[in-house]
Amino acid sequence: MRPAAGRVVRGAAAALRRCAPLLAVAVGLAACRGKPERGVVLTFPGSAVGAEARVLRTQLDRFMAGHPGIRVEQRVTPDAADQRHQLYVQWLNARAPEPDILQLDVIWTPEFAAAGWILPLDTLGADASPFFPNTVRADRWQGHLYALPWFVDMGLLYWRTDLMDRPPATFEALARDAARSQAGDSVPYGFVWQGARYEGLVTVFLEHLGGFGGRIMDDSGHVLVDSNAAVRALTWMRDAVWKQGIVPRAALTWQEEQTRFAFQNGQAALMRNWPYAYPLMEDSASSEVAGRFAAAVMPAAPGGTPTSALGGSQLAINARTRHPRAALELLRFLTAPRQMIERARVVGEYPTRRSLYAGDTLRGLLPIPPERARALIEHAVPRPVTPVYSQLSSLLQIQLHRALTRQAGPREALEKAARRMRALLERVGLAPGDTAGPAAGGGAEAAGGSADREAPRG
Repeated sequence: MRPAAGRVVRGAAAALRRCAPLLAVAVGLAACRGKPERGVVLTFPGSAVGAEARVLRTQLDRFMAGHPGIRVEQRVTPDAADQRHQLYVQWLNARAPEPDILQLDVIWTPEFAAAGWILPLDTLGADASPFFPNTVRADRWQGHLYALPWFVDMGLLYWRTDLMDRPPATFEALARDAARSQAGDSVPYGFVWQGARYEGLVTVFLEHLGGFGGRIMDDSGHVLVDSNAAVRALTWMRDAVWKQGIVPRAALTWQEEQTRFAFQNGQAALMRNWPYAYPLMEDSASSEVAGRFAAAVMPAAPGGTPTSALGGSQLAINARTRHPRAALELLRFLTAPRQMIERARVVGEYPTRRSLYAGDTLRGLLPIPPERARALIEHAVPRPVTPVYSQLSSLLQIQLHRALTRQAGPREALEKAARRMRALLERVGLAPGDTAGPAAGGGAEAAGGSADREAPRG
């Protein structure tokens, strides 16, 4: 799993003031859409190593063979998403017209859109209807579509098929199955998740929160992390560590890989993690649980909904590109069925087109049967779609971890997080009902400085 993180953008308020003319340019481009320009060069940033780099090179070569008037040059960028984000910010703050295409983490799209750094694709004629609606939700900002979902990640509940007959559907059943597995000396840990103070903790909380019927924010931007449902969810997480003892205290320092190793080495009955872990744990040469686990959606309490955190990657177009129509043609090509199926086969990435999960198109290409994978994707929920998500997440992480380490009670911690999150939104002009947009001199820097930290893919 490649880590991901957001580094806060300096000068976002000034960039936001440039957004209106950029929108006007994009609308003008839409009026004259047609075939892409000939004799153009597009730059596409991406990894230079591994299967993902090889399949991207293959697909770009295929695109160029079918579009002889367009050449695509790859620009090597770091695999670590926090480093990639920092590099993008440097390029885009400098108003560089390259790279033409941007590969965005799922939580970056509104940030880049509000800064005026990426084009509204709907004004260029992009169609988002074939994709899972929840993946598209993360790509919209203020009524416009700014990116196309390339591949999707979602949080999963891994469970040991040799220790239980079925995955737990409720938190009560999860606690019971975890405790039973521990009592039988089958495993030292009942349940493991990412509890370190970083973005991964927010995704774990989001899944528990949805399971108890709550949300971090509503669609209007109201902060809801101090709701009764949120308090119940965080209390359950804390008690799982300190009262029930099914989650090890060490997990409060763990990220994805420590969690995977615990489960892979046969030390845990249940694990919350991302799809990347599945094929690694099926390797019998390095995994103690190969052939003895499966994946499901996280459980829910009465009144809640089984919830997965949405992750994944999106493709957007630099607002200063010289070749917007050619760039859109490349986006359409890379998100077409053939390319998505190929990425599923070679890299194991989950396509974002709903139609591909019907029938046997993906059967055998992914570790999870396609009908099951589709159900898991449909349970995925985006994190709050806002330009200041990284800053909001940082505020929330602090209070979640304080509650889990018993430095504060769950209600006290969440009320403090909610107050600070609301104050942040008010300060940058994004509070519900504020139609003026971020205030001059506010922007990302005023929102609390750089969020210099590691976070999970998606």
